[in-house]
Amino acid sequence: MRPLHVLLAGFATIACLTACIPTAGGPAKSATAGINRSELDPAVRPADDLFTHVNGKWLAANDIPADRVAYGTLDQLVERVEEQVHAVVKDAVANPSGGGENKQIADIYTAYMDQERIDAAGLSGLQDIFERIDQFKSHDDVWRGFAELGILGVGTPLGLFIETDGDNPDRMLAYVWQSGLGLPDRDYYFSEDAKLVATREAYQKHITTMYELAGWADGKTDARRIIALETTLANAHWTRVQNRDRQRIYRNKFDLLKAWKHSGGLDWRGWFAASGYAQQGEFVLAQDTYFGSLREILLAHDVETWKRYLRFKVLKGFAPYLPAALDQENFAFEGTTLRGQPEQWERWKRAISLLNQIAGEPLGKLYIARHFPESSKARVEALVEALRFAFGESIRNNDWMSELSRREALVKLESFGMKLGYPDVWRDYSKLATSRTDAIGNVRRGLTFDHRDSIEQIGKAPDRSRWGMNPQTVNAYYRPTFNEIVFPAAILQPPFFDPNADDAANYGAIGAVIGHEFSHGFDDQGRKFDGSGKLRDWWQPEDVERYDSRARRLVEQFSAFEPIPGTKINGELTLGENIADIAGVTMAYRAYVHSLKGKSAPVLDGLSGEQRFFLAFAQVWRGKTREAAERERLLTDPHSPPRYRVLGVLRNVPEFHQVFGVREGDGMWLPPEEQVRLW
Repeated sequence: MRPLHVLLAGFATIACLTACIPTAGGPAKSATAGINRSELDPAVRPADDLFTHVNGKWLAANDIPADRVAYGTLDQLVERVEEQVHAVVKDAVANPSGGGENKQIADIYTAYMDQERIDAAGLSGLQDIFERIDQFKSHDDVWRGFAELGILGVGTPLGLFIETDGDNPDRMLAYVWQSGLGLPDRDYYFSEDAKLVATREAYQKHITTMYELAGWADGKTDARRIIALETTLANAHWTRVQNRDRQRIYRNKFDLLKAWKHSGGLDWRGWFAASGYAQQGEFVLAQDTYFGSLREILLAHDVETWKRYLRFKVLKGFAPYLPAALDQENFAFEGTTLRGQPEQWERWKRAISLLNQIAGEPLGKLYIARHFPESSKARVEALVEALRFAFGESIRNNDWMSELSRREALVKLESFGMKLGYPDVWRDYSKLATSRTDAIGNVRRGLTFDHRDSIEQIGKAPDRSRWGMNPQTVNAYYRPTFNEIVFPAAILQPPFFDPNADDAANYGAIGAVIGHEFSHGFDDQGRKFDGSGKLRDWWQPEDVERYDSRARRLVEQFSAFEPIPGTKINGELTLGENIADIAGVTMAYRAYVHSLKGKSAPVLDGLSGEQRFFLAFAQVWRGKTREAAERERLLTDPHSPPRYRVLGVLRNVPEFHQVFGVREGDGMWLPPEEQVRLW
């Protein structure tokens, strides 16, 4: 990200882009349509329900695999990448002497796959942790124990992560975040919905069973104590909607004295020291009211209750790497009870997941060498610039933004950074020790390595070469504090990006994703950061009022959708993603039209380019979800369910209405005066 000191200089830079319209470099000479027309359902009109028109046949013909909670386009790509990564891993296992990455990957994979050795080891790999917890004599010991266990990724009432300072993006700060719950969200502890009441009862039985399998006494009693403790924590937790307020969170800065006073005397110096960092300067207590009550919560439960809670958290956190009976019981609750998943992943898939967690970049390095052609990177770079141009045109031409805010928005757009495929600089994992015979040890060392690596960043200038995802991850993100969009290699393949497909399909698929990530820089939270990643109010007051008015209408629209009878979409929680979805597909369509340079798109398989664009967009969100998982996502996920990422979004896109002739009375009709467009 480039710091922006001179507004007009940045504005001049963006303005020069109007001299030419960037294009995506063009498809292969014999481009395919990118849409399989035989999969379309002619019985459902696009103007009534584009999602079902595109995906209905597939949804009717395909069941969700037993080892998944959802299945669709995204999941099919994840499966393909899993197979690709597995082949890389098997080669590393066959040639462990082929280099540092090969040995680490081979060690972690081989140790985890050795179920017989893991079963024989029992809980011995965690015994020192349990003994350490048994030594706690006071609430002060428990408090410092939270930090010690946090190094190993164990869930405690607070967690630590590192991010740039909202007021000074040139330094990294420690952010302390609320945590400690065993259920997915605070609402699970209080809701009287019959499904969630049943989930609480199942959780109590789960704790009791985990105790029995570990050979511990008092499971039923401790289950009640642990849930009562977590309920106290949940009562103080911020909601998911409150946690979206970055302006408030990033400004909750404290030093040691101020934090001590605010929290009623908690020893923050001791907690940071036990975390491996002798904190001297500022840090952020993200949910300030939660931390203001944390000492009271700490003292409200006796030391013995906290010790039982922490022992269970350790057992729970490491259950996937323990004997099969514990692993299976953990899955039975986390997978089946909470999310409706009948069967666990095959063990090799779980091994890949573990590798991605603790050795993701070494594995990504090998994956990239085999599966990411540089030609794909160049073409996607051109797509990104085409989307940047389209977004700039939208900012220049919108009818609600004042000139001063418009100029700042253009500066921010020009300042967007871009990372595609894989890191230019790989992290150094040479100090990560691994063993072929110690699965728990590999996990502990991997988590400790990652924690120490994070701690070392505090107080320093941010390393902007770092990635927040592995190259083999099927996803993408926008980071407001870096003002950058990032697209790992794994998502840059069909059906999101197909080098052999016509431009219409690529713009409708990966183009809409690129536009989505650009748009996050201007959604209801991303808009609060400027082009340098600083949390700064660069908007004119009248523009904020007009923006918020439109955003409220979007909240109302999505809050009316009811994916499960009795459970609606939370329009406030999903607002940022809904804004980005609408703006993303709009920008991608404009970029596609620009790329035609006034010419008509070719008709392929009887479909115009404009039609193929929207069909490809709908195809990306093809999928179905188990009801239990859908219920959880409606409470916790800032994204709307896939069906509504098509139906709810395209109702607000005039170009969609025009291409498919949507009229009043059609299922996807929304009167122009009710359509919400921010960008």
